[in-house]
Amino acid sequence: MNADATQKIRLIMYLRQQGIHSTDVLSAIERTPRESFIPAMFHDQAYEDLALPIGRGQTISQPLVVAHMTQSLELDPMHKVLEIGTGCGYQAAILSKLCRRVYTIERHRPLFENANATLDSLRIRNITTLLGDGMQGWTAQAPFDRIIVTAAARQEAPFALTSQLKVGGFLVIPIGEAGDQWLYKYTKQPNGQCTRVKLFEVRFVPLLPDIAKDQEAQIQQDPLLEAVG
Repeated sequence: MNADATQKIRLIMYLRQQGIHSTDVLSAIERTPRESFIPAMFHDQAYEDLALPIGRGQTISQPLVVAHMTQSLELDPMHKVLEIGTGCGYQAAILSKLCRRVYTIERHRPLFENANATLDSLRIRNITTLLGDGMQGWTAQAPFDRIIVTAAARQEAPFALTSQLKVGGFLVIPIGEAGDQWLYKYTKQPNGQCTRVKLFEVRFVPLLPDIAKDQEAQIQQDPLLEAVG
């Protein structure tokens, strides 16, 4: 057994200890090569529970956060899922093993292009990507059974996203300012309104509109923050 396989087994055991009880989620994480989504200089840390830089001031989220968010979605093999914040494509790859179709939006062109290349190299065919403003959702493909957002809204989930959620569907999103962010799970009710419950404290980069300008790459982000992907 090679070092990566040993580290991966250790990570799966750790996730179980931290409350990840879904065997489907654990299997998806085990079958997804995290090292393929991160720069080569960080490959030795691929299966540690760490957020790692992927460029443009963004990071790949730590495996425990990815696992908790994915488990919170309660995915079904027939679900159609929208992800806001493709990043390196890791979260989308996990989702792709648990649902019928993933639609994912990224606002940073270099990340969008790199994610496409990685997903193509892994021959993952049930993911469709878009370079665009994730805060607007993906109207042409709505409604969605599930929506996951990997950046923090300030006070509420964007209306464009809740309006694209199916009745009975879930939306998982971080909300709050830096230093006081919590993950929330929204449920779409038959009357069209959403109720929400607070899940756990998180640290994510802010949810921003529009396609990112090149100069955004110069903004220094807290390296400990979670982010897309």
